[in-house]
Amino acid sequence: MRVLPDLKSTESGLQPGYIAEHRTEKNILPAKYWYLLGIAGLTLLCLVFAVVLSLYGIKYAIVLIVGLMALPAVYMIVAFPKAGILSLLVSAYFLMWIIRMGVNFPLGTVMDGIQALLIFGFFLHQKFRPDWKIFKTPIATIIIIWEAYTILQVANPTAESRMAWLYTVRTIGVVTLMYFIFSYHIRTISFVKVILNIWMFLSFLGALNAFKQQYFGFFAFEEADFNDPLVQSLLFINGEWRKFSIFSDPVAFSYNMAISAIFCFCVVLSPVKLKRKIIHGLLAVFFITTMLYSATRAAYVLIPAAAIFYIVMNINRKVLAFGIVGAMFMLVLINIPTGNVTLYRFQSAFKPSDDASFNVRKENQKRMQPYIQSHPFGGGLGATGGWGMRFAPHSFLAQLPPDSTYFRVAVELGWIGLFLFCTLLFVSLKQGVINYFRIRDPELKSYCLAMTLIIFALNVGSFPQESVVQFPINIYLYLFIALINITYQLDQQKQKEAVQN
Repeated sequence: MRVLPDLKSTESGLQPGYIAEHRTEKNILPAKYWYLLGIAGLTLLCLVFAVVLSLYGIKYAIVLIVGLMALPAVYMIVAFPKAGILSLLVSAYFLMWIIRMGVNFPLGTVMDGIQALLIFGFFLHQKFRPDWKIFKTPIATIIIIWEAYTILQVANPTAESRMAWLYTVRTIGVVTLMYFIFSYHIRTISFVKVILNIWMFLSFLGALNAFKQQYFGFFAFEEADFNDPLVQSLLFINGEWRKFSIFSDPVAFSYNMAISAIFCFCVVLSPVKLKRKIIHGLLAVFFITTMLYSATRAAYVLIPAAAIFYIVMNINRKVLAFGIVGAMFMLVLINIPTGNVTLYRFQSAFKPSDDASFNVRKENQKRMQPYIQSHPFGGGLGATGGWGMRFAPHSFLAQLPPDSTYFRVAVELGWIGLFLFCTLLFVSLKQGVINYFRIRDPELKSYCLAMTLIIFALNVGSFPQESVVQFPINIYLYLFIALINITYQLDQQKQKEAVQN
């Protein structure tokens, strides 16, 4: 008896999802008619643009263009979440640079919109490809608790301003949810490589602009704030301007260069082709060199800290020997007499007791310890820094400079919030170490190692500076945490396929 083939299961190109579910089986019009309709549509748009430009000016013409681009962008982010993720990661790098150009547009709201659309698309895609396992990991559990705590802060009785909470929760609560977006949509090694390659390219552009600032000067729009006495006190040190590249400030720039260099070193130490080793080795040197232009002492500690953690995770005679040689080199570099301003500032990073600014931060933190101990829920999200000055300028906390991630969390969210935040970082590191020793695939193993070292470095960097609150690290932090589990899941899938074959 002849059996008919299962057309549904063998249809080429059909994938689960609402796009495939509603895909038409044949074209309504021949290709030439679609071409003519496209020409007619573009002509009509040009005419409309010309009319708006002539009657209302360039401002409304730009609004028209943005409006026309908005609808396709919304569809792309929801229907093609991988493109939305890449858009988010790229936008996070250039956001502060575009704002520095003086663009009078709520770009922060655009970032919120991209994240909101990704979250909406996440639940939409769950209908066609349900996967709730991503909520059952230890990292997911503590993230959900952390998310709930930040939302409940709206009812904090000691908070000076609810508006400060509203503006701050956007950069904490919504960004945290990106962990689940990354965990759900990043499902192939090829997409992981695409994301990491784009990240390296963006870091290279950031380093390149810092190199340009160092040897060829700043762009005019980058110098616009240099006459501000406060900016001068922060950026003009020892007769030189600190470099910030395309980022918000030298700290954000230097931390990005440090974690990018850490990733490159992990690739160099992994069993990859010689070409990749050379490329990433050169990138690491370039990133470290430009990092020094920022004159951010806290960033100089990140790479040695990651190196120590690497030695602990890979202890053997060879690694230990290289570690001893590296430690001796660092000791010489730290203590060698020098008249070079950059090298002297590098040396001072490892002698914090001699640093006046470090001692001031230390005194501020000591002064606030009684407040933190007596306020378990803190003074409310956004109580310190810029949002505090904007919404509650006469409050006690608004006058307090938040010079440390941990200090800010402790003051705004209390010692309970600090405990939850530290638990999140600890669980992420623990899972990274566990997954590193479980993963068999060398490439995925190196990626997991890199993410673990980066999170550890940012953990160390959170003591002296605010390391995870500015773009793009606030977005990329949850990408790094997600990749710890993603690499393990991909390795498990690969091992399963190998057994079946």
